[in-house]
Amino acid sequence: MTRQIVARHDWLTARKELLAKEEEAARMWAAVAEQRRQLPAVKIEKEYVFDGPTGTATLLDLFDGRRQLITYHFMFDPAWDEGCKHCSFLADNIGHLSHLHSRDTTLVLVSRAPATKIAAFRERMGWSVPWYSSYGSSFNYDFHVTLDESVAPVTYNFKDKATLKADGEVWFTQGEQGGVSVFLRDGDTVLHTYSAYAHSTDLLHGTYNYLDLTALGRQDAPGRPWLRHHDRYDGNGAA
Repeated sequence: MTRQIVARHDWLTARKELLAKEEEAARMWAAVAEQRRQLPAVKIEKEYVFDGPTGTATLLDLFDGRRQLITYHFMFDPAWDEGCKHCSFLADNIGHLSHLHSRDTTLVLVSRAPATKIAAFRERMGWSVPWYSSYGSSFNYDFHVTLDESVAPVTYNFKDKATLKADGEVWFTQGEQGGVSVFLRDGDTVLHTYSAYAHSTDLLHGTYNYLDLTALGRQDAPGRPWLRHHDRYDGNGAA
């Protein structure tokens, strides 16, 4: 990329023009966040059971006594020996959970892989975030992150199979997919307030937010061919 080089006062003029757009985007994002908070909720009627570090747990247990629960649907098929590298990239960006806990919010990962595989991979990656197995439960299917027509109609990112194919997103019509679902607790009643999938989860990628500040940007490509599990880059972090 050829970078234009200018005098400081010309750079400052361009930077102020961009600042106006950044501030406009911030106002729009704040309005979107407010609309998200005003979404109606759906009462969870089904009893889900998970397998975690201390044994079985219900969806209510996953709150760990707090009022809000964020579940990241981490792609980890029961037949795989390790979790998805894209989901791992996102998990690497999770900060210290005490900040969420101070806001009465719990964050957990949920996958269909059995708890033993999850525990081994979690230790390998050096993560401390709680991680539960939904194996044997309909949780992944009900929240449209495991797509199998023999179990449930295919729906991903609020599109049915025909729409996904028409949009050229065939890879989103089967198997494990990523996403995030958010719940609110009212006593012992659990309410589903929000879910997001595909590129709608980009705001969770802190690395991308940092790269977006740089001149070269994300340096990305479809499918992220450069991406590795963090223990599979060379000593300088290169792919």
